[in-house]
Amino acid sequence: MKRTLERLLIFGKAQISAFIGGMTDYGVMVFCTEVLGVHYSISVGIGGIIGALTNFLINKRWTFYAGADAYRHSGISQFIRFCAVVANSILLKMLGTLFFTEMMHISYLISRLITDLFVSLVFNYTLQKRWVFRKNSSRSTAK
Repeated sequence: MKRTLERLLIFGKAQISAFIGGMTDYGVMVFCTEVLGVHYSISVGIGGIIGALTNFLINKRWTFYAGADAYRHSGISQFIRFCAVVANSILLKMLGTLFFTEMMHISYLISRLITDLFVSLVFNYTLQKRWVFRKNSSRSTAK
């Protein structure tokens, strides 16, 4: 029961972190476009990078914090792995949104939400927990 509660707590923290990263991404995009006059296509990239960095730092220091257990990988290695997850996540989100919009004839606004939910819960969370922020302890590797 304790392990289940621990896993639910980490999952909840990951969702909060993703929300904060997403809001940072969106806020930076709007600020760059509306206040600084940067074209929205560039603002999307700037927001995405800053949102991803925000998400990485929150996950490293809070969501998947190793505490007494050491992380299996160095901070630089974690960051490189995180970038690989983010790049593939963006690709999956683009393809998923395109699929639901074009093949299933669902509005792109709804398609994006469906795709983001799936990619966030199945792809991002799993890879961040088990690959990016993996801990050294025997207890965490057995999970």
